[in-house]
Amino acid sequence: MATVTSFENVRHPRKSELRQFAELFAPLFQASSEDARRQAVAALSQNPNIPPTVALFIASQPIAVAAPFLASSPCLSDDLLIMIARTQGAAHARAIVRRQSLSPTVIDALVGLRHSMGPDRSDGDETVSQQARPDHSEALRERIKRLANHLNAAASDRLGVRTITSMQEALLVRFARNGEADHFCSTLSEVLSASRWLAERIMLDISGRQLAVTLAGVAMPSREAVFVLEHLYPHLRETADERTRAQALLKDLDPVECADRVEAWRRADSYTYRQGAAATTMSSSAGGAERIPADPAATRIKDPASGGVLPDRRHTAIVGDNHARKVLRARQR
Repeated sequence: MATVTSFENVRHPRKSELRQFAELFAPLFQASSEDARRQAVAALSQNPNIPPTVALFIASQPIAVAAPFLASSPCLSDDLLIMIARTQGAAHARAIVRRQSLSPTVIDALVGLRHSMGPDRSDGDETVSQQARPDHSEALRERIKRLANHLNAAASDRLGVRTITSMQEALLVRFARNGEADHFCSTLSEVLSASRWLAERIMLDISGRQLAVTLAGVAMPSREAVFVLEHLYPHLRETADERTRAQALLKDLDPVECADRVEAWRRADSYTYRQGAAATTMSSSAGGAERIPADPAATRIKDPASGGVLPDRRHTAIVGDNHARKVLRARQR
């Protein structure tokens, strides 16, 4: 454990230190007790600087000792994991499966290994039943490949994601060139299918970052996006390291993250806009219900026969008891 502790304290070991640790670890490990071996393996399972020979030595130990190392060590490569799973048996393979992240290559190898090891561990009757079952390994392998391709989708794959049209793109460029901020804001709200309030909030960010995130999130071409940013925010035309600040701003953005952020803004805008519209409707309807003349008799119309004025009977109410009169007076106040 002293050797392991001293090696852990070295943040960036040199080649000579790695070689010395590889030479000393195996004999010291074999001379230690079972409890000391487990403690050493548990301590080294979080170290990313383990030499490959030591990593293979630890991973090849009995599963009671090697399990934490196989499940969490960051120094085990895909090739090493596949080799250990194929040479050490099912217990080591199950420990590898418990890792937080596995590449599609390792998953494919583990699926094939499980299929090939199935008949060897069963007796005669179970072997017959295994052979009678349909082979789903190929379908599972194809599904894993499709999932891997989905995680690494091309930037041009915009299926199900909000994307700007060529017409909207041309309008944004034109309004930015002419400095027509009002028309630009209206078009941007149509691109986002959101309220004008959200478009105004995006444009009010004078750094230009929110608009850059929006344009990248809707897949506007980089050249046109740079043009729009430089015309709406003149300070982004400044050049540094042979490129403008607008180009540097767009280069640092991840289109996938930008699309997710734009969708989050749209959801928040839809909640806010709906609540505001509902409140406006309620206040207007309430105001309309209270529009009662203070004195119905004061509302008069012209009498064409006498030339004078008469009370407008359309706004008078027939009240037949004292209670109704009190209610009417309370409402008129």
